[in-house]
Amino acid sequence: MFGGAITALVTPFRNGAVDEDALRSLVNWQIEKGIDGLLACGCTGEAATLTTAEQLLVIEKVMEAAGGRVPVIAGTGTNATASSIDLSKEADSMGVDGVLLITPYYNKPTPKGQIEHYTKVADAVDCPVILYNVPGRTGTNILPETIAVLSKHPRIVAIKDAAGSAERVTAISNLCDITILSGDDALVMAQVALGGSGVISVVSNIAPSEMSDLVSLTAAGKLDPARALQARLYPVIKAMFLETNPIPVKKALSLMGMISDELRLPLVSMNEELVPELSKVLEKAEILR
Repeated sequence: MFGGAITALVTPFRNGAVDEDALRSLVNWQIEKGIDGLLACGCTGEAATLTTAEQLLVIEKVMEAAGGRVPVIAGTGTNATASSIDLSKEADSMGVDGVLLITPYYNKPTPKGQIEHYTKVADAVDCPVILYNVPGRTGTNILPETIAVLSKHPRIVAIKDAAGSAERVTAISNLCDITILSGDDALVMAQVALGGSGVISVVSNIAPSEMSDLVSLTAAGKLDPARALQARLYPVIKAMFLETNPIPVKKALSLMGMISDELRLPLVSMNEELVPELSKVLEKAEILR
């Protein structure tokens, strides 16, 4: 159901509010460049600093701009099961193609708590559910054995795995047949070669066609051109994490003239001393001309 390159969209701001015009333009550009899907209100979309009303607005505007041309996934996970259910139900009622649920952060639930949390949310909606494992942000990991249990739920169909390990694709695949989406741009080629179905990507905000090509070439077994593309993208991938995501990618999009370089506190604009390095990388990759 989900695969290829899916962009974890930034949320453009202007003067403190969601910039609806920039968001619409970004969605249209992504689709024109061949992206396979869009995620609204993920970590890259600064969901943690959006109000509930703003989250629903962003989801609505992304869906409107996409117009059914590609699947739209909504990030609806919080660190509380009750609010995750409420937000997921709202997004489901809007007609999203799926919801992405981050492991509850700060609470650090046990495997049993993870199973109960995800099961209750999945029970409350009718749309597909994607698990989101990102230990670097949440402080806890979803074990392959836990994923296997959750995969038995009819609506839990995929996992975005950002644990920084290609090995986990095999570990998970050996236990269940859930769809595995990479959450690490640097590992996309390796994870897809091992059986992953695609990526939910930060880098595709600025290089949608390239990331889509990387996934499709790898999936087709065309490894030589895939390796060449991976080598070209690798410095860009590294540059997107010169500071906390989405600081560098928002700076990159602003340099490309696509959005304002505005973030929500406690995130601030990229250290100006790093901007020349970022610009050089983008120019060499022919992303910034």
